[in-house]
Amino acid sequence: MKLENYIASINDFPKEGIIFRDITPLMANGPAFKESCARLSDFARTVKADVIVGPESRGFIFGCPVAYDLGIGFVPVRKPGKLPRETVSYTYDLEYGQNELHIHKDAIQPGQRVLIIDDLLATGGTVDATIKLVESCQGVVVGCGFLIELSDLGGRGLLKDFEVLSLIQY
Repeated sequence: MKLENYIASINDFPKEGIIFRDITPLMANGPAFKESCARLSDFARTVKADVIVGPESRGFIFGCPVAYDLGIGFVPVRKPGKLPRETVSYTYDLEYGQNELHIHKDAIQPGQRVLIIDDLLATGGTVDATIKLVESCQGVVVGCGFLIELSDLGGRGLLKDFEVLSLIQY
């Protein structure tokens, strides 16, 4: 199945010159959504993941079905103020400003094999911050899986030490 057939390309959104890759048609199509999650699950088996970590919010959409399929846990990475117990945080730079992500301090056990799943790899800032959070909990990142990779934005360069799977590349 050609998953890219289920991605809508929207010109000049959110601003002129940007081509936005809309994943909602893929999510709305049962067979395409199932296929994308199955491929990510196969990758999780290959890297022998013990737990799936997904950044807010679209990492939840793809990470939860993979964790369910494998019968392993899912750990959310969230923005400030969204997790109710003690957290570890990581602040990183954006093009204009900063962003901050949190994970429950006890969510990852030392030595646990972690696969990070998200919808998009662009510049790599979010996944890099997620890796730092997992490592601060003494987890071992065994790979990163994405539905889409925007190759020309260079995010893969931050992941040279990890197994990476991108189902669709632009």
